[in-house]
Amino acid sequence: MFHRIRRRAKEPSEAQRRFFELSARLQNQVPPGIGAPSAVPAHAEPTTAVVDDFLPPELRVPSRDQLDGTMMPWKQPLVLGGEMVACAECGAYRDWLILSTRDQIWLRCRAGHQQQETRLDTAWFNRNSGPAVATHATFEDCLRHLGH
Repeated sequence: MFHRIRRRAKEPSEAQRRFFELSARLQNQVPPGIGAPSAVPAHAEPTTAVVDDFLPPELRVPSRDQLDGTMMPWKQPLVLGGEMVACAECGAYRDWLILSTRDQIWLRCRAGHQQQETRLDTAWFNRNSGPAVATHATFEDCLRHLGH
């Protein structure tokens, strides 16, 4: 029994024989379109389509460099360098509004006292703030929107 299996394995199968015959016939043939010069159009003009902006101007959100500043609420205590930040005037240590304007970070407590925080920078603000949910014409409108 094993001799028959080995004997059959030495000879190529019918499918292998047909494959070898076909490959021998096609060996020197080149498929159509390969190696032939490609057809160049008679007039080659650059085709750059002019596309309008995705949104109309009234629906565009201004970028951060077009705004005077941005704000975000910060409800929990703010800890910097192992020290909890407190308002210099009233001692409040939570429920801050953090303002980013002109590459400076300002903290505003619930009582309305503001102090500059030099240990924070714009990169920190951008990492911790989410996407803008609204834009406002005045500082007071933004304060009202954020509940201060």
